[in-house]
Amino acid sequence: MSSYQYIFSVIVPTYNRSNEISELLNSLVNQALDDSFFEVIIVDDGSTDDTEKVVNNVIENSSINLRILKQDHKGPGEARNLGMQEAKGEYLLFIDSDCIADENWLASYKTRLEEETQKPAGFGGPDKVLPTFSPVQKAIDYSMTSFITTGGIRGHSKKGISKYYPRSFNMGVRKDIYERIGGMGKLRHGQDIEFSHRILSTGEQVIKVDDAVVYHKRRMSIKKFFRQVFNWGVARINLYKIDKGMLEFVHFFPAIGTLLAFAVIILAILFPSIFIWFIVFGLAVLLALAIHGVIKYKDFRTFFYIPIIVPTQIVGYGLGFLLAFVRRVIFNKDEFTGFVKKYYQ
Repeated sequence: MSSYQYIFSVIVPTYNRSNEISELLNSLVNQALDDSFFEVIIVDDGSTDDTEKVVNNVIENSSINLRILKQDHKGPGEARNLGMQEAKGEYLLFIDSDCIADENWLASYKTRLEEETQKPAGFGGPDKVLPTFSPVQKAIDYSMTSFITTGGIRGHSKKGISKYYPRSFNMGVRKDIYERIGGMGKLRHGQDIEFSHRILSTGEQVIKVDDAVVYHKRRMSIKKFFRQVFNWGVARINLYKIDKGMLEFVHFFPAIGTLLAFAVIILAILFPSIFIWFIVFGLAVLLALAIHGVIKYKDFRTFFYIPIIVPTQIVGYGLGFLLAFVRRVIFNKDEFTGFVKKYYQ
């Protein structure tokens, strides 16, 4: 095979997600790729539920090369770093514990890597939803993968107007690259982008493998989703303060859209005969997106959620971005996160 024991070391940080990690482990047990090519490392970040019991049950009843590491509650970045330190694979591959790997996930990566004339420094793949997911999850998936809402920056569209950064829900790095650039930083949000930025900065190839799909369950409510995207808006400014190259013009779009939306609402109140048509146009766009979502997912229930989720993403991210921009760029305050204590409520 190589000087490495495995091709892939699949690293999964987890914290109190025993109900979800069993689905992920089941998907890894049933990979099309022979299990002699990969190992799975679960890094339990101080869980207080029965995560360890769930993992040990899979260890006892399956043939995959699975082990569990434990640490105090230090966050997902430190958990991934511990996994990377202990990994025995040539490529370190990350997936989140709220994901389910497609049965061809690892096989698709292996096939693509073997086709490359030079071994890529890093790689990533898309996240999608399963038909069994809730309408809220499908609506969030629509918003998170649409070119209209993301500009293609998450790699779901060939029309992306920003550099592609693999994300930690589905990304890999060559182990010698990790040993050269170091592990993930201490940012609570955006650490995977900063890590990807360092991979890209090596000048070696970073590829996107469209067939290497994971199914992402994401946040289960609109409230949780708002807090998540708000924190991502904050994180973008934190990333900018680390390296200005991690802030591109496209990242300003949600903030600009948020300011314009509030301005139009105020103007529509003051001058309804003129500006009410802007609101009508905006509602028509949301209606068109909702219809497109119904066609895409073949689930009529998404019609009622997409017109709520799409503005939630834009405004949530925009508000977090604006608050962080004012605090950190204009007033030069220290780094902050956003929602912390009530992030999962």
